Amino acid sequence: MVKTQLLVVGGGPAGLAAADTAASLGIQVLLVDEGRSLGGQLVKQTHKFFGSGEHHAGVRGIDIPQLLLKEGQDKITFKLNTTVIGCYQDRVLTALTGEDEYFKISPQAAIFATGASEKFLAFPGNDLPGVYGAGAVQTLMNQYGVLPGNRVLMVGAGNIGIIVSYQLLQAGVQVAAVVEAAPQIGGYLVHASKLARAGVPILTRHTILAARGKEAVESAVIARLDDNWQVVPGSQQELEVDVVCLAVGLSPVVDLLRQAGCRTRYVPELGGDVPVRDSLLRTSQEWIYVAGDVAGVEEASAAMVEGRLAGAAAAKQLGADVAAADEIIARSQASLKALRGGPVGEKIRSGIAKLEGGIANA
Repeated sequence: MVKTQLLVVGGGPAGLAAADTAASLGIQVLLVDEGRSLGGQLVKQTHKFFGSGEHHAGVRGIDIPQLLLKEGQDKITFKLNTTVIGCYQDRVLTALTGEDEYFKISPQAAIFATGASEKFLAFPGNDLPGVYGAGAVQTLMNQYGVLPGNRVLMVGAGNIGIIVSYQLLQAGVQVAAVVEAAPQIGGYLVHASKLARAGVPILTRHTILAARGKEAVESAVIARLDDNWQVVPGSQQELEVDVVCLAVGLSPVVDLLRQAGCRTRYVPELGGDVPVRDSLLRTSQEWIYVAGDVAGVEEASAAMVEGRLAGAAAAKQLGADVAAADEIIARSQASLKALRGGPVGEKIRSGIAKLEGGIANA
């Protein structure tokens, strides 16, 4: 049995920020992650972040993990290539390292920063080789240096779809088009403008109908949608592509939280089922906190701030200096409010509003 004050599950932006914050407040931390390197999705993100210096504007995602671990690293134990496979209400978790090292963990508190998984679409031919999620394409290219194909249809014009399309172009892969079912793109204009300058068509009110091919993808059929989200007759067109890349959203990974007895609620604005939690990101199980996409799908900037918030809140619960923890909590909450301000954050704000008071009422 491995004992620790705080267990952090997930070594992405939220988990790293949480571990660093708690350690800086004197808490002993065990961080486990199923990857072979720290950073989660950041290790695939070769583009530069923008915004403010606090959120690492001008820094490439691949360089951010090392910036998130600044203080108290002597108080953090890292366990990579490790998957948490069970979480129980008696505060015992089970984990597996590699293929054969099984062990139990007994923390006083835990922060789950398990992120989100890619959503998929049902259409004829979606099981053909050559149909990928955008995260898989990023993994192939940016981690392993493998091109997914020669000519790509991107489905989804959120930030992920737009950014991965541009990274494909940078790698020498043609992007035939980006199709988006909504009447407008969901990604930031600064990213979409790069594609426009490169001559890639972004077709809103369009969707994929089918992928075609004998042994692998050889083409894809797309069509225009009307105001009722129905296919416009006669608008179908077939594009010659060998890759269909799906960037159609993410779903929070809440399996372990449910197993531990944490209450969840379906909030579409946050990506689906999310754990009910309070303003400190503490769930209905008082020893479990959440941060990052598992708490609701947002940008990496928000995940890092939520990590600091959850790390400070958990550290305070574990006996850290109250004044120091409260200062980080207040600063983090103010930062989240700023990140979620304006029309861009309206969807996130409405989703979070559905969770207010949720622990008492769920």
